[in-house]
Amino acid sequence: MPEAVIVDAVRTPVGRRGGALAKWHPVDLLGHTLRYLVERSGIRPDDIEDVIAGCAMQHEHQSGNLGRHAVLSAGLPESVPAVTLDRQCGSGQQAVSFAAQAIMAGSMDVVIACGVESMSQTPLPNAFQPGAALGPQYAPLELARYDGGLLAQGASSELMNTRFELSREALDGYSIRSHRRALAATDAGRFREQLVPITTDPLDPTSPAVDRDEGIRRELDPAKMAALRAVFAEDGATTAGNSSQISDGAAALLITSEEYAAAHGLRPRARLRALAVAADDPIIQFTAVLPATRKALKQAGLEIDDIDLFEVNEAFAGVPLMFQKTFGVPDDKLNVNGGSVAIGHPLGSTGARMLTDLLHELERSGGRYGLQTICEASGTANATIIERV
Repeated sequence: MPEAVIVDAVRTPVGRRGGALAKWHPVDLLGHTLRYLVERSGIRPDDIEDVIAGCAMQHEHQSGNLGRHAVLSAGLPESVPAVTLDRQCGSGQQAVSFAAQAIMAGSMDVVIACGVESMSQTPLPNAFQPGAALGPQYAPLELARYDGGLLAQGASSELMNTRFELSREALDGYSIRSHRRALAATDAGRFREQLVPITTDPLDPTSPAVDRDEGIRRELDPAKMAALRAVFAEDGATTAGNSSQISDGAAALLITSEEYAAAHGLRPRARLRALAVAADDPIIQFTAVLPATRKALKQAGLEIDDIDLFEVNEAFAGVPLMFQKTFGVPDDKLNVNGGSVAIGHPLGSTGARMLTDLLHELERSGGRYGLQTICEASGTANATIIERV
């Protein structure tokens, strides 16, 4: 079976909702990222066989196969096709899986996997709430099956906190750590190599440059964090401070066959060793990262102790804490440069952003294996294992 390898990976800085990237239309934001990836990698644009774009909220500015429009706005050849997929928060990670699977199947040699979300330009709609997609025939069956229907993710986070005995103090402490680690990584220049050069105004190249993730806080008062009101339950533990941020951003990875890379003088940076997806309790919603991880480890023939770095999406601080509690992962292997609590969570791009971060950090630290997993609305999750070349 052909090997799928990552040749290059880039991402925009992550902007806060209404912040530094708010003027960028999502098509332009992704197109700008695609153009930079192609130019930086030196790939022949005519060789690109598909562009697979993740996007979670496909309405308003993000409707109508925005991946194809991003290809055209990037100035890539008309012959380059594109498709847009939705696996909620894992959309960008699923794009990588589909790209790698096409290459492993022998049907393609060059695919770009990417993701984008402009949560400034495409706000959360009513359609994003649980149950909105239910049809009249089967909706009553699902509602009966789950005692009135599914929950919003915030309410589910409180169920997770209770089941895994995650205290408010633990959630807040983890969130402060996420900001501190992301800030340390930024100050040390660890993200610099992966960031797409971009300005605040897409129509004015002389406008201020955006060269860092906007949501990371330099000063964070633990007392103020502890004083924040629980959002989803009167006696709950989930707050705005220990949840992911609403954000804008894009990311893209160039995936090729090992043979193509060798024939065209490209340097593979990592192999895709495992591509897993799993589903679990749709009420709690976040626990599928556990069976997804077990599936990925089994695919790769690895044990949890073989993994050098873990990236677990911080949809809520409780998710990586649940993961850590279940698998016994040490602090110095888990989200070492912070995560979505600090950096932000532009839904469709986060999986591609995290994998970009993971690749660069494996190279920086000299690690061999990295595992990434993301929980997704209604109880699914992706898990991916990469091996640094």
